[in-house]
Amino acid sequence: MPLVASVTVPATTANLGPGFDCIGVALTLYNQFEFICLEEPDAPPVKINVPGTHSSLISKDKTNLVYQAFTKLYEHLDQDPPSVEITLKMSIPLARGLGSSATAIIGGLLGANQLAGTPLSDIEILQLAIAIEGHPDNIVPALLGGCRLATASQNELGMSWQICDIPWHESIIPTIAVPNFTLSTEKARSVLPLEVSRSDAIFNISRMGLLLRGLEKGDEKWLRTALQDKIHQPYRQILIPGYKAVQKAAIEAGAYGMVISGAGPSLLALTHFQKAKEVAAAMSEAWNGEGINAQARPLNIDTNGARSRREMVTRRMR
Repeated sequence: MPLVASVTVPATTANLGPGFDCIGVALTLYNQFEFICLEEPDAPPVKINVPGTHSSLISKDKTNLVYQAFTKLYEHLDQDPPSVEITLKMSIPLARGLGSSATAIIGGLLGANQLAGTPLSDIEILQLAIAIEGHPDNIVPALLGGCRLATASQNELGMSWQICDIPWHESIIPTIAVPNFTLSTEKARSVLPLEVSRSDAIFNISRMGLLLRGLEKGDEKWLRTALQDKIHQPYRQILIPGYKAVQKAAIEAGAYGMVISGAGPSLLALTHFQKAKEVAAAMSEAWNGEGINAQARPLNIDTNGARSRREMVTRRMR
């Protein structure tokens, strides 16, 4: 029987307005990955299966991000990777600002770690994953779950990451609206200014502090102010048709505020749980009214993060 590793990784939403590139939240939406060691002597280095609608959008050779992360772990161990068959079961939309690339990276690293006998700790996995992704905001909650703040720490031993869990009040529900168009992270970053003014920096710093307290206490007044941002959203919203209409609809339906999820184009509203379904319907209707098909729904916070296991089995994931 072949050695098999199974990995489940949650979607994430990053930034939450003022927390650009440092804060992220794991959501109850998942991608699943299965890794089977190929034992045949003439087996190819990798075989990739992608059932479902995402199949035509995902590379099935060595350029696949899951496989690149898989081989990166073996490179870190100074070992040759085994021949492997990878099956990707995708529920998170691609290039929509919901951390699909983070799931691929975490999935590949955890799958390799399981097949290699779990030689690396979560902290070591985290360091490798951030190095691949380039920033921590999606990676950290995808691996660890919950709402997380990540900051780089420089000392005489080099750079490391300080990870802080952010309390999230149970009354606050994240509602995600996903349109039927994509937006690459590269394009979303290309419109950002290289420098910001002192007043804009102060604006964001004050709201970041208020955001952390607002999330902990579930305070509506604090969150309505805390979700504001001047560093990335004013520049990125021009890339998202219907942004203003969806924002207006979400707030009128009872949302505390609306932000761009990650690099977009998905939009995230935070609201009291009693208003979540109403806010989701309003966001979807507003985008549809702009001629853009969109799906919106309330989600919950995933507090567990990525899960992985290894076993000897004959049955494959379907």
